[in-house]
Amino acid sequence: MRLTKTPLAGVLTLEPQAFADDRGWFMESFNQPRWEAALRELGEPVPPPFVQDNHSCSRAGVLRGLHYQLPPHAQGKLVRVVQGAAWDVALDIRRGSPTFGRWFGAELSAANRRQIWIPPGFAHAFLALVDDTHFLYKTTDLYAKECERAIRWDDPALAIRWPLPAGVVAPRVAPKDATAPALAEAELP
Repeated sequence: MRLTKTPLAGVLTLEPQAFADDRGWFMESFNQPRWEAALRELGEPVPPPFVQDNHSCSRAGVLRGLHYQLPPHAQGKLVRVVQGAAWDVALDIRRGSPTFGRWFGAELSAANRRQIWIPPGFAHAFLALVDDTHFLYKTTDLYAKECERAIRWDDPALAIRWPLPAGVVAPRVAPKDATAPALAEAELP
């Protein structure tokens, strides 16, 4: 697996190695010892072990996020798409960080097999770019409703550029995401 740093300290892209032949392909999507060794090689902290896996399926134009959890249940997330494609975004919500309020986005797809590590201290969202997009993510803490928070996906101060799929005028969002506060009003860790 190849890890690459992004402009946001702590957020990394992962590119697993795939082995292909005339039968198809094989890849190791996660290996704890290799994950830890790769993090150490980059000088990154090793997070707690993953304790929960989540899987969602979305239509083109569905936007989920910007979500995060407050301590004591802050989550790190290792995210990937196993079918379809999504525009994935990590937003730095760490007070005092030199990149506070800045975001990083990348396309994740079944074809590119790319993954993104989003440590605690970041909000996360994704926009499904095609129908039947299957999004998987591992988390370092369990879901805790009382700690769940969101930031408005279209906060003008963030200026996130969402690449809407053809024919989609506006993303389809859950009521909780449509009414989430802007970053300036959000309860942050």
